[in-house]
Amino acid sequence: MRAHCSLIHARPTSSESVRRYHTKFDWNDKTVIAASTITVNHTASIEAESTSSGLTAPGGRVTEQSNDYRVAVFGAGGVGKSSIVLRFVKGTFSENYVPTIEDTYRQVISCNQKNVCTLQITDTTGSHQFPAMQRLSINKGHAFVLIYSVTSKQSLEELRPILLMLKEVKGEALAEVPIMLVGNKRDEESRREVARDYGELLASKWGTGFIETSAKNNENVTELFQNLLALEKKRQLTLSIEEDSTKNNSKKKCTIS
Repeated sequence: MRAHCSLIHARPTSSESVRRYHTKFDWNDKTVIAASTITVNHTASIEAESTSSGLTAPGGRVTEQSNDYRVAVFGAGGVGKSSIVLRFVKGTFSENYVPTIEDTYRQVISCNQKNVCTLQITDTTGSHQFPAMQRLSINKGHAFVLIYSVTSKQSLEELRPILLMLKEVKGEALAEVPIMLVGNKRDEESRREVARDYGELLASKWGTGFIETSAKNNENVTELFQNLLALEKKRQLTLSIEEDSTKNNSKKKCTIS
């Protein structure tokens, strides 16, 4: 049986709570917990969370649901990982670059058949200083997005160690794991260093899906996640998007089979 639901982009609330956290990686930092509301089919409101690595729930740990579908996003610093995730989750884009240690975003969708699925997207660090965090994201992940900038061939080369780590952690099971290779910043054509044909060739060699995106212009961002879910073999997950130009492209429809 299929369940159909409509998702309207959430707007951040005006209040934010800030707290310090200390993790096993021995650093202190400030983290913002932003809560917002998603309205489904105009009949129900449910919470969408954006939480940073190391935050704990009241029970002392980050709460994870058995039906979470965990997607980890990898790539060098500055390729637009956060921009793509925020464009998809919140429909926003910022020119400012803020290095990420690790952020996790959840899209909670309530369907009209009382089914609930949570797409949990982890925006990982672009630094190689935290390999333990990268391995943990790989170990827990169900699907992966590998992002480079078409304006930097070096950023594409930096994905090779990530691919090797994926093979080490997932082993033979990697053959069944959905992976998308993504060339971002395709809007900067005059600065392009990586031809589309080369990206497609590499994706074929690595056994991944491929797409070029522009987080800035909101090009192929939704399609990226559609294609990723389409690669999933163990679960029937389909995200179909219908844009409503009269509402600034803010209304989405999803189907979960």
